[in-house]
Amino acid sequence: MIRSEVLRDIAPILRDQLVVCNIGLPSQELHMIDDQPTNFYMLGTMGLASSIGLGLALAQPKKVITIDGDGSVLTNLGTLPTIANNVADNFILLIIDNGSYGSTGDQPTYAGKKTSLSAVATACGCDNVVECQAEDTPAVLQAALDSDRMTVIVCKCDSGNIKLPVITKDPVVIRDRFMTAVQS
Repeated sequence: MIRSEVLRDIAPILRDQLVVCNIGLPSQELHMIDDQPTNFYMLGTMGLASSIGLGLALAQPKKVITIDGDGSVLTNLGTLPTIANNVADNFILLIIDNGSYGSTGDQPTYAGKKTSLSAVATACGCDNVVECQAEDTPAVLQAALDSDRMTVIVCKCDSGNIKLPVITKDPVVIRDRFMTAVQS
């Protein structure tokens, strides 16, 4: 399975949650699969989805799921110890690890080589880290939501992209409708 297929399979679970989605193709894919006002699409800040998601979870009581990529997490490894040391039981970090920088042409990441992001998250102090295969992601994500416990999920999937257009919504519109969803 590739990332877009994982997103398709978890879309029904995401529907009632606040979702912060990584830049580039992951945001475009989620937008195409199931655009929701509760989805915050990152458009230009690689490596910051997990930090923004954690901040949102710490600031309010609703559950927050951040969808991040291995390449993005690798560009901001400081986010993992920050997550470990600022526990928010309404926060789930879903790292879709396809071993590549998908949005820039599928160049390999170190997570596709020797680096295990689940081992890194555990070493940083994250208490509840689950690594799963792509096809198991819906069940693992639902279990994390049901547990009411901060969870880092590393979903291992194949590299690959589908062809799709960029998000045409104005960033201000994305921000405003997401803020309204957070406040409702």
